[in-house]
Order: sequence, then structure tokens, then C-alpha cells
Amino acid sequence: MAVAALVSSVLFAPLGIVFGHISLSQLKRSGEQGRGVAITGLVIGYVMTALALVAVVLTVVFAVIVVKAAENMPRQERYTASPGAGQELPAFMPSQNLGANCQYPATTEPAAKRATPPRTGTVPTQPATVPAGILTDRGSIGLKLANDRAPCTVNNFASLAGQGFFDGTQCHRLTTGDLATLQCGDPSATGTGGPGYRFPNEYPTNQYRLSDPAVQQPVVYPRGTVAMANAGPGTNGSQFFLVYEDSLLPPTYTVFGTVDKTGLATLDAIADDGVADGSHDGKPATPVTIKSASMD
Repeated sequence: MAVAALVSSVLFAPLGIVFGHISLSQLKRSGEQGRGVAITGLVIGYVMTALALVAVVLTVVFAVIVVKAAENMPRQERYTASPGAGQELPAFMPSQNLGANCQYPATTEPAAKRATPPRTGTVPTQPATVPAGILTDRGSIGLKLANDRAPCTVNNFASLAGQGFFDGTQCHRLTTGDLATLQCGDPSATGTGGPGYRFPNEYPTNQYRLSDPAVQQPVVYPRGTVAMANAGPGTNGSQFFLVYEDSLLPPTYTVFGTVDKTGLATLDAIADDGVADGSHDGKPATPVTIKSASMD
């Protein structure tokens, strides 16, 4: 039995421990030799069992760490368009009349919420970036507005924010498929509301000739992009969308800023809740209300 304990402790430690105790008990009654072998089997059995338990614990801990790391991995690393999935946004080449004649003519549709059109004519293109912020009931979304690329659009956002146009409005649309955006800026929350005026597209649309077929070809709007929603060229108003995963869109949506790291975390949390009806396009499952928007 002592030999069986020694062999079992190597092959299957718990069984070796059992045989070791049985062997010691038998040897104590019979007075036979073999106590050393039995004790050796017990020691080896206990050591092997302890090592096995440590290995199990370490395996579980490692698995938990890996899962947590995957969950906490920045979405930009997890969901980034592969090279070649689509063209990049075109390089920005400023025109001589950039920001020289911003116009905001009235629309035939009434405003969803009363708003005064922004100042017209020449608007500054410097500083190049202008800080802004959106405070929602789901968290803060910091922005850097591209004043040097889309001055008329930034002028519009600043005007509406200053008037409190966005305050108390809902972000009415979340897309979670190939298009990954949160759309806001419609006081009616229907997707059709606006400020009662419109204005032309800027970057990247203005980098193409009107007749260029490339303007209809999708390009990558990178994660963190802030862009205007529209119903066609020249129909910009108050609605905008925030891109939380690289998305392919034709270059007909004015890019006028980027979202900061804190804002991306807020967008990720909103996107993780999904769409209310379980589809890939609709109202956010958890309503998102803009408390205020401001220029910092």
C-alpha cells in the first residue's frame, strides 16, 4: 500500500494522499516497514495537489484579467476600419474665399425651435481649433471644432449653442452597424427638425468638383469625427452626428470637429446600450438628453 501511495501521488495526487493515510494506518497496526515510503507518497501527494490548486487559481485569475482587458480596451483599437476598407478623407486645401461669405438663408420649413441665424459674411478662420462642450445626462462630450476647415459651420454651432438651442433636446438617432454614429441637434427628435435656415457644405465636400464622381464614393469618417447631418448638399441646419467607430460615408457631410477622449468614453457607453428596438438604426435604448452645449 505504501508503494501504491507513492506511485499514485505522482499519477493522481489526491489518490496518493488517500493511499498514504491508509498505508500509515495499516503500518501502525502491523508494525511492518515502509513508513518512509508512505510518508514520501503523502508529501508528494500534498505538494502536487497544492501546485495543481495554485495552477487552477492562476488560470482563473489570468482568464479574468484577459476578459477585463478586452472589455476595457479602447474602442478605437477594437473597431477600426482595416487598411483599404475605404478611402481616407481628402487632404485639406483651403480656398482663397474660405469663411469669406457665410450665408444662412431661411428654409420653407418652420424652425423646430426658435433660433436667430448666425452672423453672415466674413467669419474668422483663426484660431484653427475652438474648444466646445456638450453636457448630456449620460456624461460630458468635449469637442475641438475645426474653425480653419469649416468656419461657417463652426460659426453656426457656436451661435446655436450660445442661444441655448440644443439645451433640453434629445439625441434622436443611434446607428450601430457599418455606420456607427449618435445623431443630435433636432429639437423635435424626429430627424426632420432644424433651426429654420440652411447653409452650404464645407470640408470635405469643397475638396471635390461638383461633377467629380468621387464625391459619391464612400470615404472613412474616423472615430471621433463631428459632422453635420443633412438631407442633401446645402441643407445643413442644426443636426450633427458624432462618430464612435470608423464609418464609411460619401464625403457630403461637413466635418467640423473631433471628440475628446472623455467624450468617446461617453459615446461608447451610449452605443453599448444599443438601439431601442434592437435594430441597428433608431432611437437609443437609453435616452440621451443634451443638458447644455457651450463654447469653452
